[in-house]
Amino acid sequence: MAMDFPVDFRCPISMELMQDPVTISTGVTYERKNIEKWLFSYNKKTCPTTMQRINSFDITPNHTLKRLILAWQNEEAARSCESRPVRSLKHDELVSLLATMESTPFKVNSLKKLRAIVGLGHEVKDDFMRCACEEALGVLHQYLSLSEEDEKTIQLLSKPESIKSLAIMLQRGSGEARFYAVTIFQKLAQVDYNWKKFVIQDQGFEFFRSLLELVSDDQICTKASASALELLIEILDHPRQVEGRLALVEHGLGIAAISKKLLHVSSAATKITVKILWLICSYHPSERVLEELLIFGSVKKLLALLHIDNRSSTKEKVVKIFKLHGNSWRQNPCSLVS
Repeated sequence: MAMDFPVDFRCPISMELMQDPVTISTGVTYERKNIEKWLFSYNKKTCPTTMQRINSFDITPNHTLKRLILAWQNEEAARSCESRPVRSLKHDELVSLLATMESTPFKVNSLKKLRAIVGLGHEVKDDFMRCACEEALGVLHQYLSLSEEDEKTIQLLSKPESIKSLAIMLQRGSGEARFYAVTIFQKLAQVDYNWKKFVIQDQGFEFFRSLLELVSDDQICTKASASALELLIEILDHPRQVEGRLALVEHGLGIAAISKKLLHVSSAATKITVKILWLICSYHPSERVLEELLIFGSVKKLLALLHIDNRSSTKEKVVKIFKLHGNSWRQNPCSLVS
């Protein structure tokens, strides 16, 4: 395997770049910690490279080699800085240009500058496309938030190509962009079911994985996490959405992500989570699903809800869940259901 550094700079024991080279009596240089372990921890009496017997265990720092290694590292660092695309600087410049494009009276100059930046290379182009898409998504989100529901706009967003673009941003965008995508999907979910069929068939597993990642990881974006949970119920709360529910229960994070939200975030999140669990238990109560509900703590939390929740539609769903599957959970040796 080719080395990323000169062969003379590597330790013969670890084959890694030396930081503190020392030379032993046989004239061979090693990384200090490696040769000390060889000699004093393993009590070896021979040179690891030559297998000569060692009479003197003196270790001498190799200052010359250390200076050469440091000089090489500095040279490599300088070369790396020169060759690395100025992506971070251009990224900020792109964002600034996109932000001021609408207000500036010098649009032609801005466009010329934008063209010059995009022409720098593939990485900058990719960065530009991502920034532009996220900015456009932000504008669309703001427009939908401020304006009344426009049938033409909804129809346009419900087209397969629009849905596909939104799904891609949901999967690959920044936390903020994913929040925008989720809220736009929520808008669509309140109006029409046709787009759901497309997104499940076209995006399928990846779409639900993105939603579940948001649901299970508040650190990505708290707002996006809450909205993703609401979107899940919008999609799953329909008898014909079999594909969506199957994608959720078959996903490795599915039950775990949903269980995490129960009694953990808010009463609204708990209400939505119970509804999702009710749908799963009603339509897809496989042995594996029931076992995962037990393992990931859903059953324990549902039991707690029976005691702390007043009479409500949420509690009624919990009661129905236990009527359906309480016996199965009681028979499990790990069960807390009595």
